[in-house]
Amino acid sequence: MKTFLEHSGLEEAEKKAVVRKTADIIQRRKQSRRMKALAKTSGFQMKKKRTLMRARPLEKIAKSAKKQTIDLFRKKVYPNYNDMSVSAKVKADQKIMQKFGPKIDKIAKKTLRKLKAAEPERVKKFKASQAAKK
Repeated sequence: MKTFLEHSGLEEAEKKAVVRKTADIIQRRKQSRRMKALAKTSGFQMKKKRTLMRARPLEKIAKSAKKQTIDLFRKKVYPNYNDMSVSAKVKADQKIMQKFGPKIDKIAKKTLRKLKAAEPERVKKFKASQAAKK
């Protein structure tokens, strides 16, 4: 018999959100330049609007929940995180994941549930704002 987690797909989404490819600093800068130019195009902006009008898949919500949780711990442990150098940020992230990894996962699950429940409301609100603009 399937458990609730297997049936809802939450367990798989959490596993997929954890697996992440890393890019070094040079690749990130290159990516940043490319995206900065791409973000200005009208086609990209329309694609972004269409995406915001749909509910996100569970994997993306899980990824977002994990990021939010990690940001909470960053703010708590390193209040001046944004002012740190890149190498200091890497070290800080490693320390946070080493010290609070399991706790982050546990809180991310709770955040995932909240974000999943709030997703229809987010879409509804965005559609209303677009209708008001027209």
